[in-house]
This record gives sequence, structure tokens and C-alpha cells, in this order.
Amino acid sequence: MKSLNQQIALISEHASPLADLGGVDTGGQNVYVTQLARYLAKGKQRVDIFTRWEDESLPQVVNWQPGIRVVHIAAGPQLVIPKEDILPYMHEFKQNMLAFILAEDIRYDLIHANFFMSGLVAAGIKEALNIPFVITFHALGHVRKIHQGDNDRFPAERLQIEADIVQQADAIIAECPQDKDDLINHYNAPISRITIIPCGFSEEEFHPVEKPLARKKLNIPQKAKVLLQLGRMVPRKGVDNVVKALAELKKMGKQVLLVIVGGEQQHTDIITCPERKRLMDIAQKAGVLDMIHFAGRKDREQLKYYYSAADLFVTTPWYEPFGITPLESMACGTPVIGSNVGGIKYSVLDGKTGALVPPHDPKALANAIVKLLSNKQALEKMSINALNRVKRYFTWANVAVKVDALYKKVLRNTTLQRTIEETKAA
Repeated sequence: MKSLNQQIALISEHASPLADLGGVDTGGQNVYVTQLARYLAKGKQRVDIFTRWEDESLPQVVNWQPGIRVVHIAAGPQLVIPKEDILPYMHEFKQNMLAFILAEDIRYDLIHANFFMSGLVAAGIKEALNIPFVITFHALGHVRKIHQGDNDRFPAERLQIEADIVQQADAIIAECPQDKDDLINHYNAPISRITIIPCGFSEEEFHPVEKPLARKKLNIPQKAKVLLQLGRMVPRKGVDNVVKALAELKKMGKQVLLVIVGGEQQHTDIITCPERKRLMDIAQKAGVLDMIHFAGRKDREQLKYYYSAADLFVTTPWYEPFGITPLESMACGTPVIGSNVGGIKYSVLDGKTGALVPPHDPKALANAIVKLLSNKQALEKMSINALNRVKRYFTWANVAVKVDALYKKVLRNTTLQRTIEETKAA
């Protein structure tokens, strides 16, 4: 990826690349910002990642990796705050980010905002300093409201903020075709400003490990039929649907082991992870608690062993703006059974790299699990297809090339527009 040695500001107000993954508010966006910054820096771009200063033990500026700094911006108390409660501090974030830019005398070529609150900040900085901005929403308030209803704790003004941002942004990255449709249908986003660029996976972190070796390392029985669920421990991820599918499998006389990876801590309990308690209660009532192993949060370098140890990766969220974990699983050669929603129906090819099922349908999920596990030859073919697909379409290197091309397009258009305005003024 050849670049113009641009100076790029990434804003990610609640998802820092320095945070541990697997918690309620740490997941795909953290990975996206981290990997995009790394690959942009490999292309000789200079990247500053602006995130909320929530840990007073950290300095304001962390020289994180070659060409990348993490800049902590004061916005509210220096502690972890649920992302639903951060919006009131975004004006302070914008003011302090502006102050940092001016004090450091930095001339950013472009800002890339991540999530609507970062978009709000980017729009304010564009107004103050005339810096163009690109936004990846990662999730949309309208879609969340449809699925979560009154359980959605984000302020009501989120929807209008998002509507304003789609008009103010110089370009919008949709992570999949469904994301593009939602932007157009719910926000009247200008089609000409939307570019579909998916998320990716890291080839350095995720690759196949021989199943016997992976299982030995994790102390998983070699002959077990293993299902893996990995990700944030929140209700919308639909882990309860997988637990209920175990009950259906039990009725069929099928014995499997479900390994659940995720949570706030390495060793989750019902105090630190309320979702675990809810899932345990469901499993206890269904009589399948003995078929589940809660593994807790795991470091990134351990995840390839979990993916490789599984026969199937299962993810059945209510909705999913994109979903990086299916890519990681396929990169390890493990087929995916996923909800036929959002980004999952874009990344997973039904019958080719796994299977797609309706969310909230344990019976359909159980039937898909039985179908795939009972056909070893088809499963092996899906493993090969999965590897080929992610390597062709979903590497972070490819993602960064597409994002870099979009940046250049925005900068060309901005330069042209400024030239036209100056000519008119003259």
C-alpha cells in the first residue's frame, strides 16, 4: 500500500486499542481501530488514535507502535463508564481534542471517526479546523432500537445525531451490504458517499492449528464434539439461543461440549459477569449445564487455539453490524454457523463455509449443528472454503488498502471543492 505519508486522526471514544477484549464494551471496534491503524502505519501513514482518558495511571500520549500514538482525551471522570453514559462528555472531548491539536500544532489531513459519538466530535472539529472526516458507525441507533426496544439505554438524541452525521461526513464506510441499506433506509444517507469496506482478520494472529494439538493445549477431550461461542457477554449476542439448542440436541441423543469464551475477567463468575448467571440459570433449567464450559476472557494469542479446537463456531446474535469473530474462526479453518443477519450473512456462505440460521430459533440451530457434525467430508470441505474465502476477501491488509484509497478520494474531492470555492471567491 503506497501512501502520501498522510497524518490521520482516528477517533474511538470508548474503544481503545489498549483495552482488554471480551468485556461488555470491548470487542469488534477495538479490533478494527487497532488493526486499521497498524496497517495504515505499515503504509507509512502517521496515525494518532484519540480515545477517552479512563485510566489515570496512563500518560496522555502513549507511543504505542511505530507510527502510531494513542492520545488520551479528558472527558468526564477518569474511570470506565458504560458507553451508553458517555454522550454528555463529548463536548468536553471535542474541546480538549481541539486544544491538543492546536497545542501540538498538528496538521491532520483527515479524521476517521468510529461510532456516532466520535462522529459528533469529528463534525465539530471539521467545523473548527476544516478537516474532512470519514465515519464508520459500527452500529446504528435505529437498528439497535428495533431489536432492543426499551432495553436500549442510549440517549434518544442518538438517532438525530446520526442523521446529522451522515449529511456532514465526507464519506461513510458501510461494513456490509446490510449496513449500507440501513444507512440509506433509516437515515437517507447519500448513496454517493457510502463505500462498502468490510472488517478483517489478522493473519499473524489467526491461522489453523492442528486440532489434536489445540485440544491438548486447552485440555479439551480429543473425541468430544466441540462447539465454540466466543465474544462479548451481552444478551444481544444470543448465547442463550445456543444454550437452548443444547437442550434440543440432548433430546436427539446428541452429546456435545459448548465452550463459551468471553467476559470481563479471565475467570468469570456470576458477580463480575451477570450474563453468565443468566446463561447458567437457562442451562440449569434446560438440564444442559454439564454440557457447557465457561472459559472466561482469554488473551488474543490464545484465541487461535480455541477456534482450532472447535468442530464448529456458533454465533447467533439478534443482529450484527458486521461480526469479526466469524472471520477469525474461518481463518483457523473452523466452519461457522451464524445468524442470517447483518454482516454474518455477508461473510459466511451458507452451505459453503458453514450455515446460516434464523436468530431466536434453537431448533433450527440444533438441526444445523447435527447436519454439519454428521458429515465429516462436507465439514472438511467447508474448512478449506472458509480459509480460502477469508484470505481472499477479509485480510486487514486488503481492508487497509481500500480505506487508504477512500482517504485519497476524499482528499482529492476536498482539494477540488476548495479550488472551486477559491475561484468563485476571486
